Amino acid sequence: MHTIESLHEKLKNKEINSEDLIKDTLKKASIVQKEYNAFVTICNDAFAKEVTDNVLSGIPFVAKDNLSTKDILSTASSNTLKDYVPFFDATIIKRLKEQNAVLIGKTAMDELGMGGTGTTAHTGIVKNPWDKTRITAGSSAGSAVAVATGLVTYALGSDTGDSIRKPAAYCGIVGYKPTYGAISRFGLFPFASSLDHVGVMTRNVRDAAIVTESVLGIDELDMTSIDLEKNLVSSLTNSVKGKKLFYIKNLIDINSYPNPTNELKEILNEFNKLLDLCKKLGITVEGVSIDENLLNAIYPTYVCISCAEATSNDSNLTGIIFGPRSEGNNYIEMIKNHRTEGFSELIKRRFIIGSYVLQKENQEKYFLNAKRVRRLIVDKMNDLFEKYDGMIMPASGSVAPKIEKTNEIISGNNQVLENYMAIGNFGGFPSITIPNGFVSGLPIGINITGKVKDDANILSIAYNLEQSMNYKDQVAKDVNLWN
Repeated sequence: MHTIESLHEKLKNKEINSEDLIKDTLKKASIVQKEYNAFVTICNDAFAKEVTDNVLSGIPFVAKDNLSTKDILSTASSNTLKDYVPFFDATIIKRLKEQNAVLIGKTAMDELGMGGTGTTAHTGIVKNPWDKTRITAGSSAGSAVAVATGLVTYALGSDTGDSIRKPAAYCGIVGYKPTYGAISRFGLFPFASSLDHVGVMTRNVRDAAIVTESVLGIDELDMTSIDLEKNLVSSLTNSVKGKKLFYIKNLIDINSYPNPTNELKEILNEFNKLLDLCKKLGITVEGVSIDENLLNAIYPTYVCISCAEATSNDSNLTGIIFGPRSEGNNYIEMIKNHRTEGFSELIKRRFIIGSYVLQKENQEKYFLNAKRVRRLIVDKMNDLFEKYDGMIMPASGSVAPKIEKTNEIISGNNQVLENYMAIGNFGGFPSITIPNGFVSGLPIGINITGKVKDDANILSIAYNLEQSMNYKDQVAKDVNLWN
């Protein structure tokens, strides 16, 4: 299976014709759509671009449908935007186009980015290419499928709680969320502005570094953008000997779980094997206990802040400014009917929560306290990052669940293990998930998170671990697009 660099080399040497590559990829995109429902839009009018010395030139990619694309349908997988065609490109799309990269499709996602299952898109459920009866996780569901099937070498996604990194784990690929602001968010439909990140999904760490480095830089259209040093690729092969990582001891101890599933036991067992590998590479790994109250506060804090910000950000989805209009005797009725009919039950629940915590009489108790708890969590992580290069943890406490079980409630510490990656969004920390083998024939992953702007270090650790395992460049087992 091609990497970005091997594909570029074949294009440069004319072993592969760019026009044929694009046509073939579009044809196979229709197969992926039929089998896994990964797309909202396939850009069948996409055309080959000149192959230059730029490594991304002439190579197809896909983008999550909450990134604005000029003259291409951009729905965020919501009925409220089902006919919306923007007049401008998101900055990341613009920068990739300037490098002659070829956009061939917009991928399905959980509606408006709110959800972790890949089951709430207005176009239907996105299915996992390792087992079509299971979810991909979300919200960057379709992007994960496009990479895991081998359709494209990279896909763009967004991550507000773990929306790139959890689908990567469930689909056996790499998901990387760089430091907050490293990739411009201009043109990303906002979910929760203080938590939203743009990132990439690939089949190996090097490709993730290549794509990310190509789109870094200050953007005058995004006041939160930062200038991250463009040393991500060159730093990959740096020695990791002497690096120090920590894991959250409370969440790795099987005795912390009253009724652990066999899956959880196997995942923790694989994680402990990985710790042995770290030590062989000269990486010191230590368990750190974190206050249970702080750990248990991660998810409710995320819910309060994200729902509040989403309620504010999506207040413009009225059906008056843009989107399909609803009937009504006056504009108030039109807006009410539009939002009642246009949003799924999940979205409406989140907006109700957001409105509630933002009410004047509730702000202090819920919204402001959530922000205080967020600060406590971030301060704790920053204290740990003074001593350690990063945190390493299982990306999930289970393999991809069956589609029909997505509404089951996870309780106890297992809930923390499923939701702790929101820490990376609380602090804007760089965070990457890479494959770490299989449990019950399904992929599992590990996650590495580090301090702000230390992306090169985190990617280097992930790369060195990946090189010592046998899971890079893997394609879902039941997919046969390229043979």
